Amino acid sequence: MAGHTDVAVGIDVAKAQLDVAVEPTGATWTVPRSRGGLRRLPGQLQALRPTRIVVEASGGYERTVVATLAAAGLPVVRVNPRQTHDFARALGTLAKTDRLDARLLARFAAEVRPPRRPQPSQVEQRLQTLVRRRHQLVKTRVTEQLQRPHLEPEALAGSDALLAVVRDLIQQADRDLAALVQAAPGLRPRAAWLQSIPGIGPVTAATLLAELPELGRCSRQEIAALVGVAPFNRDSGAWRGRRRIWGGRGRVRAALYMAALTAVRSNPRLRAYDQRLLAAGKPPKVALTACLRKLLVICNALCHKQTTWDPTMA
Repeated sequence: MAGHTDVAVGIDVAKAQLDVAVEPTGATWTVPRSRGGLRRLPGQLQALRPTRIVVEASGGYERTVVATLAAAGLPVVRVNPRQTHDFARALGTLAKTDRLDARLLARFAAEVRPPRRPQPSQVEQRLQTLVRRRHQLVKTRVTEQLQRPHLEPEALAGSDALLAVVRDLIQQADRDLAALVQAAPGLRPRAAWLQSIPGIGPVTAATLLAELPELGRCSRQEIAALVGVAPFNRDSGAWRGRRRIWGGRGRVRAALYMAALTAVRSNPRLRAYDQRLLAAGKPPKVALTACLRKLLVICNALCHKQTTWDPTMA
């Protein structure tokens, strides 16, 4: 690489500090993950005029960093850790320190060049936080319910109390989500388009808006691949394997799975599609996954056309 137009930056985000590495110069430095450190970082990076800055998702610690760099007009990209871990294995990189991770991210930025995607607005970030909090609460409820058959009788009262608290928190989260969507001009019409589809309720609509901001901006093939419901071939030589879905955004897929269960009963078009697949010999899970993908494609089309559900679209 040569010239300032080919500068790539990797930033490893930890709780207390940020390790920064630059390709092709190999320069590295550390910035405290503090208000002062985040104020200095954009200026340091702007002086390099990078073409791409890669930050790995790290449990939420990266959000402020990404938002700060995006607000400064820098070309920041947040990537899935699985991508960078696979890249490291392909390179045979076994050692792991914060500085080495930053160098790996810089090399990933330079060689893989992950595409930039629109950064969420403050309202969208708030929506994402609420959606993920609700998701955590639902997981807590499911875990506790699964443990109940194994509890001693004297522990059931505590379990009941916990489930009651979690139920109230989930209901409050639902109210907060509804209030946020209704108060945001950029979210309210999109939520209405999505909820006009039989099977898509307020929580599923909020999850799609929070976790899939690309909705309506991609082709049907691209949106299916983003969510992880596009089947990939498993063929090699004379061997032919079953096509499988893989990767993608798990929270979106989980929300759409529950929506698809409802839609194949309440949406005549999807019900007919599901029955046609079952009649053709497809296993029920495969048929439901195909309905999930069709439901996603319909959501994408409505957001693209900015319109409500039309049964002929299915």
